[in-house]
Amino acid sequence: MTHPASSTWDGEPTPPLRRFLIAVLPVVAVSVAGSLVTTPNIPTWYAGLEKPGFTPPNWLFAPVWTALYAMMAYALWRILALPRNLPGRSAAVTAFFVQLVLNSLWSFAFFGANSPLAGLIVIAALIVAILATIHAFWRLDRIAALLLAPYLAWVIYATALNAAIWQLNP
Repeated sequence: MTHPASSTWDGEPTPPLRRFLIAVLPVVAVSVAGSLVTTPNIPTWYAGLEKPGFTPPNWLFAPVWTALYAMMAYALWRILALPRNLPGRSAAVTAFFVQLVLNSLWSFAFFGANSPLAGLIVIAALIVAILATIHAFWRLDRIAALLLAPYLAWVIYATALNAAIWQLNP
């Protein structure tokens, strides 16, 4: 499958340095912000919560999220490589940033506010936003869309974990 940037659409793709600034830096910023609000709460508030049997060990979260954030940034990088005036490109980029904001908001709701219920509300919206992003990406670049599939799977799993924690800690 060829990348749609090789099509005959007029318009230049986003230049590589600008692509880096748009695709990589916001994802890294969300990752760092999430870590800053999450990490101090793991040995304190989170450690005191009742958790379901399917809770992964704490050490697993960092490598999983690192891989997912890398795939997210690369997926957006691919979309930004498409001609700027390609129909659907702008909407796909917007959808990506909506889900990225919700991704960041979840850390602040769940860990920052110490609220599994707030986290559950945000993560439900996040799933919808990820699905919308995958749909928008699929129309433009199927590889970019497929790069978000593991992210969706992990967030669905995290939703089940978040819901169980909320139920076990009234």
